[in-house]
Amino acid sequence: MTRAPILIAILLALVFVAMNAFFTVDERERAMVLQFGQVKAVKNEPGLAFKVPFIQNVVFYDARIQGLDTDKLEVTPLDDRRLIVDAFARWRIADVQQFRRAVGAGGMTAATQRLQAILTANVREALGAVRSEAVLSADRVGLMNRIRDEARQEAKALGIDVIDVRLKRADLPEENLQATFERMKAERVREATDERARGQEAAQRTRAQADRTALEIISEADRDANIVRGEADAERNRILAGAYSADQEFFAFMRSMDAYRKALTAKNTTIVLGPDGDFFNYLNSPRSARAGSGEPPAPPAIEGEVAPDEPAPADAAPAEPAPADAAN
Repeated sequence: MTRAPILIAILLALVFVAMNAFFTVDERERAMVLQFGQVKAVKNEPGLAFKVPFIQNVVFYDARIQGLDTDKLEVTPLDDRRLIVDAFARWRIADVQQFRRAVGAGGMTAATQRLQAILTANVREALGAVRSEAVLSADRVGLMNRIRDEARQEAKALGIDVIDVRLKRADLPEENLQATFERMKAERVREATDERARGQEAAQRTRAQADRTALEIISEADRDANIVRGEADAERNRILAGAYSADQEFFAFMRSMDAYRKALTAKNTTIVLGPDGDFFNYLNSPRSARAGSGEPPAPPAIEGEVAPDEPAPADAAPAEPAPADAAN
């Protein structure tokens, strides 16, 4: 009966010692075994591990990827246009022992503060070496990669691996937004004016070329028309000259008929001429002239036919129709 309490006490002591001698490492953690402040072992693999009870203790560190958002930074690029920049980083502990020596007992809080100082310095340095257009354009990716590489190199001393760095925002200060907007608007208006001026210049050149081409075409057409017209007039004159030389009397008769047709077409036309005028030479009947001389009257003459007893001499000039003395 007296041994039972002793055995129970021994068993409880063994359980207590076992609980202090063994510990479990989660897959999301890294464990470091310390003995009087000195690192004795590092457990990176998950599972059950052993330590000396009451002498050694275990410190756990989060092995997952951590996030860090920097404070708003005001940077000044090469063109002196101030920018408000927000950045964030993704990092994790790469070397637990180095991390312990670098941050000491401060742990994750101290590591975050020192990493933020590194990121701030690298962001200012990278953005201060370029113009503001590079921060607001596709070159921004290259700048972020440069900041990440430089921060990763400096963070190795802390046992930290910087996975990625990104710029969330790069804006102008509020007091500069309106002035920048007006300047950008003026630049766009100037570019639009230049484009319109170049378009008007091109349009004027095109119109001038079109007018010149049209003038050349019309001139060539008028020249060809005048040539054809001259050739036609020459041919007409040749035909008329041939007809005139072949029968002068007939030519005079045809011209008189044409004059009659043009002068006597209007219904209200009145012509006052003497009966013996040259205009009606071919309309006068030969009977009236023969009656006064006592000769027998000649048969009625066909219009345009010359009386047989008054032949027209071959070399006589054709009688020109006289113009009307009065009209209307």
